[in-house]
Amino acid sequence: MDRAELLTLLPQRSPAPDDRIDLRLLISMFKRRFPLFVAILVAVVLIGATITARQAPRYAATAQVVVNAHQPQVAPNSVETNELPTPGAVGTEVIILQSRALADQVARALNLDRDPAFGDAAAKPGLIARIKQAVGIGSTAKPATGAAALHQRVVDKVAEGLAVTRLDETYALQITFTASSGALAARIANEFALQYTNGQLSRKLADARSTTGLLAARLDGLRQQAQQDADRVEQYRIAHNLLSTTGASLTEQEITSYNEQVASARAQTAEDQARLDTAKAQLRSGSNGGDVGAALDSPVVSALRARRADVGGQLASLEARYGPRYPDVIKARGALQDIDTQIAAEIGRVISNLEARARVSRERLGSLATSLSGAKGTLAGNGRASVGLDDLQRRATASQALYDSYLNRYKETSTSEGTERPDARIVSLAEVPQTPSSPRTKLNMMLAVIVGTIAGLLGAFAAEMMFTGLTTTDDVEQRLGQTALGIVPTIRSVQPEQVSAANAVVETPNGPFAEAIRGLRRSLQYAADRPVQTIAITSALPKEGKTTLALSFARSIAASGTRVVLVDCDLRQRGVTRQAGIEGDRPGLVDVLRGTAALEDALLIDEASGAFLLPQPRAAGDVGDLLVGQAMDDLLARLREGFAQVIIDTAPVLPVADTRMLAGKVDAVLFVARWRKTPDHAVRAALRLLPPRLVNLAGVALTQVDMRRQARFGYGDASFYYRDYRGYYA
Repeated sequence: MDRAELLTLLPQRSPAPDDRIDLRLLISMFKRRFPLFVAILVAVVLIGATITARQAPRYAATAQVVVNAHQPQVAPNSVETNELPTPGAVGTEVIILQSRALADQVARALNLDRDPAFGDAAAKPGLIARIKQAVGIGSTAKPATGAAALHQRVVDKVAEGLAVTRLDETYALQITFTASSGALAARIANEFALQYTNGQLSRKLADARSTTGLLAARLDGLRQQAQQDADRVEQYRIAHNLLSTTGASLTEQEITSYNEQVASARAQTAEDQARLDTAKAQLRSGSNGGDVGAALDSPVVSALRARRADVGGQLASLEARYGPRYPDVIKARGALQDIDTQIAAEIGRVISNLEARARVSRERLGSLATSLSGAKGTLAGNGRASVGLDDLQRRATASQALYDSYLNRYKETSTSEGTERPDARIVSLAEVPQTPSSPRTKLNMMLAVIVGTIAGLLGAFAAEMMFTGLTTTDDVEQRLGQTALGIVPTIRSVQPEQVSAANAVVETPNGPFAEAIRGLRRSLQYAADRPVQTIAITSALPKEGKTTLALSFARSIAASGTRVVLVDCDLRQRGVTRQAGIEGDRPGLVDVLRGTAALEDALLIDEASGAFLLPQPRAAGDVGDLLVGQAMDDLLARLREGFAQVIIDTAPVLPVADTRMLAGKVDAVLFVARWRKTPDHAVRAALRLLPPRLVNLAGVALTQVDMRRQARFGYGDASFYYRDYRGYYA
């Protein structure tokens, strides 16, 4: 078989996946995460069961009311309505029933502040509030104390327990309240229905009172307007002297009155002047005023004259008895003179009064004459002013008519007040429920199962999407872009009777483990682009199974009759040396590289298979660049001369830098990754440290594969069919 034929047998990378959803791949992914799915499902179901068990029984009671716009005529002037409520109106009634104001009325009417179901429990946060506080998104503040705060919490709880629904397309509304007891739920639901219907009546009464108040306020304005318009008419009449009584204008009546008063004033003036002239004439004729007519009517003058007569009689008696010089006579004579003086003064005042009266009469006569003349002038302008009076009169009449119409409406509204009827009526009151409405155990568990199933599926696929391990050879080729050489199963999954995987190659050469090693050898030979004599087996991280693979690889080659040597180049862990059971103080690889021991003295023969081993039985200490220097090159050259196959077990690539240099000295590198354990990003990081131009990377093999699990969910890989062909090894 030539080189071209060998290349046709190389494992081909899988084509890029198309856009179709592979249901079997999804099922395989689900199988891989089935334990996680079951764990999430069980957890959610347990949580649902716990929450259901911890929920207190709740009872729901329902009352029904119907919205009816038909209003019978009660008051004589009221209007009977037969219009049906619109859907919007019914929706508005639902909002009114759900309003906080109505809940407050119900709480106050039933005195729920003192009810233990509301008063004491209202201060405790609910389940949702406690969950929010536990996760740190709820308020941690303590609830306010006090009667007002307690009442607000009671109202909140009443509003939370209420549910209002409309029955299909009817005008009936269901008022459902949920509480901790059936009796309490029925009582509150019925109270909501009563408060709602009574509240409608109260609102109508309030609207009627409001309308009456508005009409009354409007009446005051209209009355004032009518009064102002009437006042303007009267003021206009007064301003333009258009006032009238008994059909005649006041100006005309005034002229008639003035004529009469002027005549009377002239007579009075003549009389008063005659009296004054007579009195003055009597005084000029030598009279002492005693005979003046006005003085005769004066009671003061009459009294003074009577007194003068008495004093004069006394004076005459005293003069006759004592003579003119007697003191009493002199005194009496002085008193008589004083009385005469007073009489003269009083007569002067009488004359002055007559003069004043005559003067007043003359002035009055002049004033009346002037007024009569002005009235006659005013009468001429009254005709022109009557045009404006007619306009004002029409306005006043219109204002009065508007006022009268509002007054009639006000009286009608006031009369019909108290005859209102509510727009809704109670169809049925709530009865006390006998069975709780919640918790609904069956429904809750069904929901828990559904939610748990969904959460489990999401969790399973999310875990699979976030999973970075390598499961199948397709993962190797698609996610790493490298050739997948094969898989190495765990010995327990394929041959449970075997204890050691490396021994299984020798003890059961026809077993599945040995066959897997032989398949890996063939894949390595086909994958290399040149003849392979020296092979380095490495990994990205420790504990990837490369040492077991290297020992099994060497024993498998030796079993085929090929001269092979296995070199333990992991100087720190010495995996091959420990697995082969080599102990004691004997020379090893480092001694050969340092030249302190011959290669022939360091080589050992594996008794189980006949393969040669170059171990490292003791700690090497500081080896420096021994593994990457000329000594290593010389050693590899000698091994190539003496052996057909040279297998090198190296240290992991990421922690040990010498491995990267050593990989460039061999014909091919076999990179291993632990099945579903090694992250793909760790493998990629290690592969980046092995440059293709210096290292011949044959491919990647998956180690420690559990074939039983892989057969369940390793879709896309040859091991997926392990159940079908495992009987072949029996």
